[in-house]
Amino acid sequence: MVGNYRPNAMSQGYAIELYFDPALENQVLKAWNVLARRQISTQLIEIESRLHITLFSSPLIEPAKLENIVKSFAGKQEPLPLSFSSIGSLPNDKNVLFLAPTPTLSLLQFHSQLFDALKKEGIEIGEEYRPDSWIPHCPVAQEVPMIRMGEAFSVLRHLKLPVTGYAMVIGLVEFSPVRELFSFVLSNTVEA
Repeated sequence: MVGNYRPNAMSQGYAIELYFDPALENQVLKAWNVLARRQISTQLIEIESRLHITLFSSPLIEPAKLENIVKSFAGKQEPLPLSFSSIGSLPNDKNVLFLAPTPTLSLLQFHSQLFDALKKEGIEIGEEYRPDSWIPHCPVAQEVPMIRMGEAFSVLRHLKLPVTGYAMVIGLVEFSPVRELFSFVLSNTVEA
């Protein structure tokens, strides 16, 4: 998909995200839905996010420059097996709860290869997205009130983990609200 780039004066940034096959997406959506029904967190739904793992994020980036890098990268990759096997929280003020994929060698290599492709093109990568410090995760709640954090964890513990499937698509979004600029299927169509 080729994107339209209309700079948004209100943009908070951009992110390269990894998206899942429909079956895995439906399994993970259960977490969003139960947290929303209990009125613990609807933030990700409200900003029109899509279930994802963030591979890279930056407040300032040139989307057109990233499009060719991501398209070329996606053409060299196969769908990536994922198994969400644990729940967690990030130590920041956004009160994010997430499902964490098992950090398999294939997932870590995928991220490292993207990092190398971005770095080769002169894209500056913040500390939290460098291969030695990146924490792969799929946010399922954001801005959870501290007083409800324990309840939210309890709700997530009732999910039947692990949930497994594949990452099938990589794309660039602008946020917030979330707006997809382009995406590409992981297709491994490039001849070696």
